[in-house]
Amino acid sequence: MSELERDPRPLEGRVAVVTGVSRRGGIGYAIARRLAVYGASVFLQHFQPHDREQDWGADDLDAVLDGVRSCLTGSAAKVAHGHADLAEPESPQRIVDAAVAEFGHVDILVCNHALTGADGPLGELSAVELDRHWAVDARSCILLAQAFANQHDGREGGAAIFLTSGQSLGPLPGEVAYGAAKAALEGITVTLADQLADQGIRLNTVNPGPVDTGYLTEDMWRMVAPMFPFGRYGEPDDPARLISWLVTDEARWVTGQVINTEGGFGRWRPRG
Repeated sequence: MSELERDPRPLEGRVAVVTGVSRRGGIGYAIARRLAVYGASVFLQHFQPHDREQDWGADDLDAVLDGVRSCLTGSAAKVAHGHADLAEPESPQRIVDAAVAEFGHVDILVCNHALTGADGPLGELSAVELDRHWAVDARSCILLAQAFANQHDGREGGAAIFLTSGQSLGPLPGEVAYGAAKAALEGITVTLADQLADQGIRLNTVNPGPVDTGYLTEDMWRMVAPMFPFGRYGEPDDPARLISWLVTDEARWVTGQVINTEGGFGRWRPRG
């Protein structure tokens, strides 16, 4: 193979942990399938009680797992999974430990999970909402990165991804707790990337932009359609393409970055 020729399985032999993989309509599912196609074994974290509280409801977990398994291409690649509430301080370590017990090591970490709801604007917030979003959306990601780094022995191909929500590009009306927690991840990216580089691990943060994961209604689309120059909302596989590339060796010189993949989304909000 020429040094410039692309390997169809650039993650062959590597192990990835992807959090927040519980629905076939979600970004985590799209990421896990991309990594599986690239040859990786994948360990999926899920927490279906959160989905049951949302309008979209819980998916068939067996169908989720089968959908990821159907994409495996690595010669010895497998799918494993674990239930965990990442609001609990011990859960990040337990997830990484479970993946190591199953596969022997972890090379890739993708922190895709997030808390939906339990939020509000100034004037309607309590410490409970702020603390809950901090615990799920920020603290757990930092603890996952720590657990990941602690088991990493300097093998080539170490990579971690955080996900944010473009909170530094425009307002998130009514989502102060969520926006604050996601901003913390964006803000700590360079610091963590600097430390992890000593272990041969790259860390980048991706803002997937507005992605239809099952919540977009026709009324909502009519209101925001002028903001999208390509005439459509984001699809889960849009950020998954970028993230799956970032964890391959093709992106070996990319670390400490916050990358927006929004399809040219132009922010504006009509005032009544």
